[in-house]
Amino acid sequence: MIVGLIVNPVAGLGGAVALKGSDGPDIQARALALGAVPRAAERAAAALRALRARRPDVLVRTVAGPMGEDSARAAGVPYRVAHRPAATSASTGAASTGAASTGAADTRAAVAALGDVDLLLFAGGDGTARDVLDAAPRPPVLGVPAGVKVYSGCFALSPAAAGATVAGFDGRTADAEVVDLDEEGHRAGLVGARLYGTLRVPAARDRLSGRKTGSSAAPPGSAESIARAVVAGMRPGTAYALGPGATTLAVGRALGLALTPLGVDVVRDGALLAPDVTEQRLHAIAMSQVTHGVLSVIGGQGFVIGRGNQQFSPRVLAALAGVVVLATQQKLAALGGRPLLVDSGDPRADAAFERHVRVVTGHRESVLYRISSASEELS
Repeated sequence: MIVGLIVNPVAGLGGAVALKGSDGPDIQARALALGAVPRAAERAAAALRALRARRPDVLVRTVAGPMGEDSARAAGVPYRVAHRPAATSASTGAASTGAASTGAADTRAAVAALGDVDLLLFAGGDGTARDVLDAAPRPPVLGVPAGVKVYSGCFALSPAAAGATVAGFDGRTADAEVVDLDEEGHRAGLVGARLYGTLRVPAARDRLSGRKTGSSAAPPGSAESIARAVVAGMRPGTAYALGPGATTLAVGRALGLALTPLGVDVVRDGALLAPDVTEQRLHAIAMSQVTHGVLSVIGGQGFVIGRGNQQFSPRVLAALAGVVVLATQQKLAALGGRPLLVDSGDPRADAAFERHVRVVTGHRESVLYRISSASEELS
């Protein structure tokens, strides 16, 4: 089995440092200056380890350096370098990760160079998926989720799920949508995804995240009803870290506060304690006082942690006194019985969530719903 691998080494840089994305050299440089740690390479390596455990005969064709070779070497899989990226400048979207500078043009060139593989793996987020789409790949593809935004349907649930999906690939494919947000508008609070096209992916619905969907099916006032329940349950002297999402914004409105539309804000005793926090700041707060996380569910995907809220890192989750999950009944029903998902980047932290969690669905309304690691039950 011959598998192609492309890694966007700057994918996901902006998440933990509250930049809402990683597109563009200025944002990437700013993220690195704020202490962001590249994680795409290790997530790609995790996918390759899961693949080789199931298909020892796999051969990886990849791109030199941080665009794939480093991950293949770390995973211990046989590989060949099939492409070496040209030097790119900051004006073409490049950013330094300490090892090399790469940009969107390098991703597109790599897709063209890896056209003769059985399946093409790429590690990144929605911006990387757009670059792959623009290059019109010949083989089927599959995304290893490594970006801040992972709203497209071409991604596996987790790195382990990506490896398992590739190992079981039998040639059957399905179309998956590629969507992305305007990050500048995203940072200004203007939320809206655009459909760019479709990619052929393995027909393995249970291991793919699916496209993010909105909450238009929810009756008017649903978010406000949930918000009233959350506010009524807030304890004096306790801090609450409100993750991104329309439902958590409604909690802010119920408190009379204007929250960061796509950030994490911390409130206490009805007042804003810390706006738009980074992972580092949130960890410091959680270590110094009793803090609960308040998290909404991503429609259509079911993710609670690991998609757009990377501030809730494994160490932050360990420091929290508890987590409150919010979702409308319609959003839960749309999951069709599939569990809520956690993909923090640490399998041990994710495994701690494998239980039933109480989900607030309205004022004086809640249900018990299963929440699981995005990597569990991969046989």
